[in-house]
Amino acid sequence: MDRMHNRTLTGKYSGEGPDIFRLAFITSFFTLITAGIYRFWAKTRIRKFIWSSVSLNKDSFEYTGTGLEKLLGFLVAIVVLALYLAVIQMGLFYFGLSLFTEPTTMEEMVAQIAATYITIFAVVPLWFFAVYRARRYKLARTRWRGIRFGMEKGAWGYALRAIGHWFLTISTLGLLLPRQTFYLEKYMTDRSWYGNAQFHQGGKWTALYPAMANLAIGVVLVVAGGALATASSPVLGVIVGIVGYVWAIIGLVSYRVKAFTYLTAHKSINGDVAFEANPQTGTVIKIVLLGGLAVALVAAVLFGIAGAALAAIFAAAGPGGSPVLIIAPLLLYVMALLVVGALSLAMITQPLVRHVVETLKVENADGLDIIRQRVHDDGADAEGFADALDVGGAI
Repeated sequence: MDRMHNRTLTGKYSGEGPDIFRLAFITSFFTLITAGIYRFWAKTRIRKFIWSSVSLNKDSFEYTGTGLEKLLGFLVAIVVLALYLAVIQMGLFYFGLSLFTEPTTMEEMVAQIAATYITIFAVVPLWFFAVYRARRYKLARTRWRGIRFGMEKGAWGYALRAIGHWFLTISTLGLLLPRQTFYLEKYMTDRSWYGNAQFHQGGKWTALYPAMANLAIGVVLVVAGGALATASSPVLGVIVGIVGYVWAIIGLVSYRVKAFTYLTAHKSINGDVAFEANPQTGTVIKIVLLGGLAVALVAAVLFGIAGAALAAIFAAAGPGGSPVLIIAPLLLYVMALLVVGALSLAMITQPLVRHVVETLKVENADGLDIIRQRVHDDGADAEGFADALDVGGAI
């Protein structure tokens, strides 16, 4: 029996930097000349590239989403959001609150600030709703060995739980962050499927506390720095505060990496197929720092060239120069933006995906052979709410 369930699948990523850079640059250019309309097809093409570059023992993943369904989902979401926000504004106006009037008194200014915060908080449930729907759509449009992934409906349930968990996390000054991380991931994992087999998230939320060690140290140092700065030694306080801030940022990255590792190790399919992933915090930070520095250097050079060209044209043409002369420098700026965006994908996003994928293992993989196809999922709103609320910006 053990010999039947000891096959292990290992992850591999085959995508190359120049290929994804070229694809990202071209699709960004098409997005620009179509006034943003092509972005739905751009994201679809990039996902197809990344998905097909990920494989488990030579079996690649497949992304089947389309740009058209994403565009239609976005248009539907925009209409729904417009109606929703219109109702919110009508309610605010009924109570004498408005975002669109110029305040002339302190009371009116306070009322406008209150209206702003009410509008923001009114959108929060939709933001969490969009997070769930985006994940559901991506799973519904992902196949491996021809079998579809899927996810049950439950976006509003996730939104309500996310609001509750965030309230608990904030009100306890972050002490219940592991609880939030665990139960929100469990809610989505337990509703996910591969074919006719269901995922399950095991483990305990309290096991995530060791992952918070560096984050907690950083927060303590920031607080200590503030106390020193106001009490006895401003210079020392600032130094300690800066060290604490950097430590906290690194600690947050460490927490996310270690939480991902723990949660992945306690996921299963049908209680049999298991997973393991071991991304390293140091490698993640190295990729982000080195990639970020390289992108920043290229951006500085390109924007510097564009700025120098613009300054030279203004100096040569004088105040009465033709506005047509600035077109070339502006085009240089636009091209620089496209290059920087494509470089970020090639030098930061893709290396991070590669690192995570190549640390991934699927244990007891023979259990996957008995899984059968699931029915086609319509993909909900095709990620429309995520695009409308800028939740779907990531791959």
